Amino acid sequence: QVQLVESGGGLVQPGGSLRLSCAASGSIFSLNDMVWYRQALGQERRLVAIITAGGSTNYADSVKGRFTISRDNAKSTAYLQMNSLKAEDTAVYYCNVYPPRFDWGQGTQVTVSS
Repeated sequence: QVQLVESGGGLVQPGGSLRLSCAASGSIFSLNDMVWYRQALGQERRLVAIITAGGSTNYADSVKGRFTISRDNAKSTAYLQMNSLKAEDTAVYYCNVYPPRFDWGQGTQVTVSS
């Protein structure tokens, strides 16, 4: 069973930046596409960004040009660099492989507010 641990969230003002990390246990990390999802209060979980095992990336329209997903296979860690944050980015952020098939972690709360 792979465990996923998200970290790096917090409270930030509009226009600010945060870098989220997703640490994955196990030796399969490098073989899998990785994805970040987010879930705002009262809403369903939605895909934010994906990075393939080969390093190709894709983003939800709402975050294109502001967020960057990356990965470090040596550390079994995926990252989400979030710039120019907006209030509507407020959510709990989760990572998983893609398609998601492992238990979701606790997520990391991102709050964008002045």
